[in-house]
Amino acid sequence: MADYFTHFSCLLDVGTPEKAARALALFHDLRAADHDADDPDVAGFDLVHQDAPEGSSLWIHDDEHGDVEAVIRFVLRLAEVLDLTGLWGFQYALTCSRPRLDAFGGGAHALDLGGRKSIGWSSSQEWLASALNGEDVDA
Repeated sequence: MADYFTHFSCLLDVGTPEKAARALALFHDLRAADHDADDPDVAGFDLVHQDAPEGSSLWIHDDEHGDVEAVIRFVLRLAEVLDLTGLWGFQYALTCSRPRLDAFGGGAHALDLGGRKSIGWSSSQEWLASALNGEDVDA
C-alpha cells in the first residue's frame, strides 16, 4: 500500500515580533479548539515563531500530511486579525511512498493579504496536461 504526502515549508513575515507572538497565540487557541472538531481549522501544518522573541517571521510547515487549504485559510485569517498587507505565497509538493502514476506533482498559491483573497494558483499536473494538449503553457 502506498502513502501519499503533501509537503511544504515556508516563511511568513508578519512585520513585528508582537504580531508574530499574537499569530502564534491564535494558532494555539485554534489548535486547542480543533481538538474535537470534525473539520479542524489548523490541522495539517505547524507554526513556529522564527528567531523568537525578536523575530517577526513564522515558519509554516507540515510534518507528514500537509493541508494546503488550511494554510491558506489560516494566513488569510491572520491577515485580517493582524492587518497584514502585500502579496505572499508558498509552494507545495505532492509525493508518494511508492512509485504510482499521477502520485507526484506540486503547485503554488499566491495571496493578496490586504485584499484577504487568493489571487492565483498553479498545479504542475494541470500545467503538464495543458502543455501536452498543445495549449499555450505561458498563458
